Amino acid sequence: MNDYEELLNEAYSKIKKPETSGERFEIPKVEGHFEGKKTILTNFFHIADYIRRNPEHFQKFLLRELAVSGQKEGDRLVFNMNVPSAKINQKVEQYVKEFVLCKNCGKPDTELVKEDRIAFVKCLACGAKHSVRSKI
Repeated sequence: MNDYEELLNEAYSKIKKPETSGERFEIPKVEGHFEGKKTILTNFFHIADYIRRNPEHFQKFLLRELAVSGQKEGDRLVFNMNVPSAKINQKVEQYVKEFVLCKNCGKPDTELVKEDRIAFVKCLACGAKHSVRSKI
């Protein structure tokens, strides 16, 4: 029995300890720059891919919440006025809280589903379904 415990302790000592705080879902911060009076987000599509949402839906939310006009140009999003990155990050977090994270289990393993005229966030982890505002 001692041999087994020694082997078990040796195996545990060789296992790599997790370095994260247990939170596997961290929203990437926006990256961009100003060009004159325009704000250019260079990693917009990276964020949309990371949260697994339609870039058009995500763009529409940001434009409406920030009260700016803008458009996609290639692989970046351009706002037609200077917007501080802290404000954009705050709106991205608000989007994730409303349209990505499950209200029951808090996991990001969800998808947007539209039934009739009502949009739902359906959790693939726990099976919960809750409605969200469909008009953005």
